[in-house]
This record gives sequence, C-alpha cells and structure tokens, in this order.
Amino acid sequence: MLPLAGHSISVGVRCLFLITTRARVARCASHFATVTRLINSEASRVRKPVFLHARHGAAFVHCASGKETSTKTKETRSEPYRLKMYFNVVKETDLRSNSYDGIVYICTPDVPTDSVCPCVKTLNAASKYDASVTRGCGVLPLGDVPAGRLLYASTGKIDPDYHDVRQFRDAAAKAIKKALDAGVKKPLVYLHDHPEFEDADLVTLLGIFEALHVPIQIRELKPSNLPTIEVLGVSHKNPAKLDELIRLAKTLEAGRIVARDIGDGDPERMAPPMVRKYVEEAFKETCIKVTVLDDPAQIKREYPLFEAVDRAAGKVERHKGCIVFLDYDPGTTVKETLMFVGKGVTYDTGGADIKAGGVMAGMSRDKCGAAAVAGFMKIVSQMQPKHVRVVSAMSLVRNSVGSECYVSDELIKARSGELVRIGNTDAEGRMIMADVLCRMKELAVGMTNPHLFTIATLTGHACLAVGLGYSIAVDNGPARKAAVGNRLQRSGEALGDPFEISTMRREDLAFHRGRAAGDDIMQSNDLPSSRTPRGHQTPAAFLLLASGLDKYGSGSATPLKYSHLDIAASGGHFPEPSTAAPVLALAKAFLL
Repeated sequence: MLPLAGHSISVGVRCLFLITTRARVARCASHFATVTRLINSEASRVRKPVFLHARHGAAFVHCASGKETSTKTKETRSEPYRLKMYFNVVKETDLRSNSYDGIVYICTPDVPTDSVCPCVKTLNAASKYDASVTRGCGVLPLGDVPAGRLLYASTGKIDPDYHDVRQFRDAAAKAIKKALDAGVKKPLVYLHDHPEFEDADLVTLLGIFEALHVPIQIRELKPSNLPTIEVLGVSHKNPAKLDELIRLAKTLEAGRIVARDIGDGDPERMAPPMVRKYVEEAFKETCIKVTVLDDPAQIKREYPLFEAVDRAAGKVERHKGCIVFLDYDPGTTVKETLMFVGKGVTYDTGGADIKAGGVMAGMSRDKCGAAAVAGFMKIVSQMQPKHVRVVSAMSLVRNSVGSECYVSDELIKARSGELVRIGNTDAEGRMIMADVLCRMKELAVGMTNPHLFTIATLTGHACLAVGLGYSIAVDNGPARKAAVGNRLQRSGEALGDPFEISTMRREDLAFHRGRAAGDDIMQSNDLPSSRTPRGHQTPAAFLLLASGLDKYGSGSATPLKYSHLDIAASGGHFPEPSTAAPVLALAKAFLL
C-alpha cells in the first residue's frame, strides 16, 4: 500500500501517469511528488498501469482493470462524481483471444445461424440433447476456445407484428447477469445483425451496459454489494461496424449514466443543491454553458409558481430549490432549436395535500424528468451536433410540507400574467415547470425552428393508460401537424425506448379554465390523476395555458411546437433502477 495524504493506494502497477489541469498543479504538486517518490521506491513491486488525476480535493486512481480507487480528502458527499464507464470497453476481432473468461451471445431462433461461429456450433450441439437450449438462458462449455464458456440467452421467437427490439435488450441483460452469477470478470460479447431490427446490435450492447450499471450511492458507499466486471470485449459478425458501434454506445451510455445517477439518488444525496453540484461537475470544461438561478427574490419575482412549491423546502438550506439552465450553441446556422424543461421534484411529500396511506415511498424518483434533460445534454456535449441548438432547464425543488408550504385555494399570478388558482398541492410538477416553460416560450420566438418540450414523471394516470415501460407524447396543434409524436415513436421503437401518443382535446383545456370569478386557470381538481378522466392529458393543457403557449397555436402569427412527455410509466419505479427514459428516443430522433 502507498500512503497519500493520510490515505493509501494499492500498488500493482507497471507505470503511473499523473493527469491534471494547469490550475490544479499547484495545489496537487506536493501530493503528486509524494506519489512519484513512492512509486520510484516501489518500482520492483509494480505490475499494471495506473492513471491518477485530481479533481476538487480528491485523487482518483484508474487501474488497467477499469476500477477506480478514491484517495479522498473530504467526506464522500463532497467527492467528484464518477461520470465515466466504470469498466473498460474494448474492440475485439478474435473470438479465440485468450483475454476473456467467457463469451456472451444472444441467439435468435428465427434467424439462420452462422455455423462457423463457435458460439453457434456449441448451441447447435447442445440443442441435439435439449431443444429448449435455444429458447432459454444458460452456460455451456466452449471446448477449445480460450474463453472456456458460453453465456447465452435467447430472444425467443420474434413476432414482427408485436415484438420489438427490446427482445434483444432483455436477452442481453439476462446473459450478462448470468455471466456475473458465473463469476465471469472479462466477458466478450459477440454481436450480430437482425433483418427486422436495424439497431439490434446497438440495443444489445446498451442492454449489457444497463444491466451492469451500479447505482451512484452503491458505487460511493459500498461497491462490494454489487460487484461488476473488469473489462468488456465487443466483437461483431461484421467487424467493420465495431469502431462506430462502440463509440456510439459509449456516448449514449454516458448520457444514461448521468440520468440514472440523478434519478437514483435518494432525497438527500440528490436534493436540489446536490443535483446542481452534480450537473456542474458533469458539464465542467464542456461545450455546455451552465447557469444556476437560486436567488429567492428573483425566483419569487420571475417564477412565482415555482416559488410557491419551494416555499417550505426553501427555508432548509440543504433542500433549497433552484433552476439550472443548460445551453448548447454550436455557433453555426442550425436547422432546429430544441428547448426542454424537466421536472426535478427531488422528493414529493404531496405538500399540504399529503401523500397518505404509504404512497409516498419511492417519490425520490419524481425528478426523472430533469434527470433525462441532463442525460440528453450529456450526449449533446459529446456529440456536439452542428445542426441543432439545445436550450434546457431543470426545475429542481422538494415538495415539502410544513407551516410555510403552499396550500389549496391560493391565487398566484404566473409569469405569463395568468391568475392560477391552486386546487391540489400534490400537482406540484406542473407548477414548477409552467413559469420556466413560459421563459422558454419567450426565448423561442427568436430561435430557428424552435420546439419546446416538458419532460416529467407527472401522472399515475399515465401508468394506467399505457402500462409500465412506455413514455407518452402529447403534442399541441403545431407539433401534431409536424408529427413530432410520430417522430419520437419511431425513434423510440428503433432503440427500445418506446412512446405512445396521446391527443390534447378541447375537454382538456376546458378542464383547467378558471372557475371562481376572475380566475384564469384552475391548477387541478382535488383527486389523484388516476381517478380523473383524461388524467395525463389535462396537465399538458394546464402547461399550455399557464405558460401562455395557447396564444401560439396553429392559427397565430407565430405558431410554436410544444410536446409534453409524461414518463411516469417509463422512468423506473423504486426499488427498480431508474431507466433514463426517454434519453435514447430523444437522441435517435434529434441527434443521430
């Protein structure tokens, strides 16, 4: 063990590289000098390459195995966030390489097999004795192949009318979990194409990444609870696809890691100030401009609906709400401008209309809309597309209950000038997005081909309407004419991030018209969305009205496209991991 500033680093390295930025050299020089002296003195003991870099008062050791060891100088919560893949992903063109201890293969019974492939030969031989082999999941010996064993899972027979590419994602997850159970540390996945699904290989690889994901707090607090692999080799029946396939998969996964980290964090680990810190770290020294609005007076003046929800939690410093703006400008003439507002309720007690009867558990996931926004922006930061500008906002707040909380019957003047009567404090998600959406509307008027979105785990009704695993797109008139919902549905179908389409109707607008004399808008009724007819469509109408977007419809001089995306059914329900939906669908629709 090597001591460093009162801590220790395991040494099993052949060489050590010190990586930092110029600004950090001075404060880290003494630590680095210490490490260098110790490494020189321990040269006879070193075996594997290590990379060391320092960020925000902590050093991280990156070993060849892909593991990170923190030499922390502060408590865990103040350490930098691990935004990289936590295992190596390498290209492999030789299935007979001796660098692996298992080959992962997804078999598809409805596709002609490659009899030359050792994976297929092994499965065919086993199926002579057990016909169920090609329909299940298991481990088989691989004969003279150095990896020694085959970890396989079947997609099952695919019905092209009703099945989709998620068959590959699900089979990939089964296979890699079987590999982990079998003690495999260096799996090699062998990918292949499918005639029905153009992106089957990409979805397979993403499915493996998803199954290997370790939630942020487990990584930070007790990583031994969820052991993972050291390296993942990736091979393909068509080797020419490998470089681009791996690059794209890692780019998409980088966004999903950000989204999952924010979504999975508990109410304290990812309280609004902590989400802010995470986002600032995630986009540090990237092409994304991060601006944070946390001044209570300015928020009250410019975002009064948001301020009402934050009124109780804002009195507690560690729960204080904020709005994080993320801006990507390629500096070129773009074809379209995407504008996102994400719901980031880090914990939802329901407020004064408190969630009773045990339904509060799991409400730390009410921030997955904002998490998806951050995840999408991470992909943007890595792809740096020239054809699109992206302006995003994360509305981060905790819906707390107490003497300061907002209550039903309050009348609040929104940023748009509309008078909003509160009907249910548990309808806080629409409140924290409406003023921010109004701001986006104001900016959109001067943008190139703008399209506004809200993304939120908004209604239980969405779960009843479409079932778990599906996002919902609700377009306004201009967006419906541009077939935006259809665009998202096609893109989601391609990458296993599915969308259903709902329609905003006249009844939805009428539902939210003011009822008391002089009121413009009724925020909500006093029932859960799951007991309200059209319970996931009406909130989209509220956002349209409260933001003033209803004045920018198809019949106006300046039509603005707006789509509300309800991800309550797709974002991931605790205790299952968050899913990062709809990051893949958005990336496919607007970036790829």
